[in-house]
Amino acid sequence: NEDRRKEMAKQIKKIVEDAKVAIRLVRRDANELLKQAQKDKAISEDENKRYQDEVQKLTDDYIAKTDKTGAEKEKEIMTI
Repeated sequence: NEDRRKEMAKQIKKIVEDAKVAIRLVRRDANELLKQAQKDKAISEDENKRYQDEVQKLTDDYIAKTDKTGAEKEKEIMTI
């Protein structure tokens, strides 16, 4: 029934938000590794900046994919 579908849609939103938090945590860990590598002189400041930009781009891509998938699933549930 409709109440059950709304409840499932709320669960989907929570799952999507949890996935986005996990993606951001991976970004944070990657950036910390890059900072440590720069501190240890393994990479230059320019390389660090370039890699952080790449990490941010990947983060944005995966968050967009997560949002899109969540929206599709929510729509699918609400139309059944």
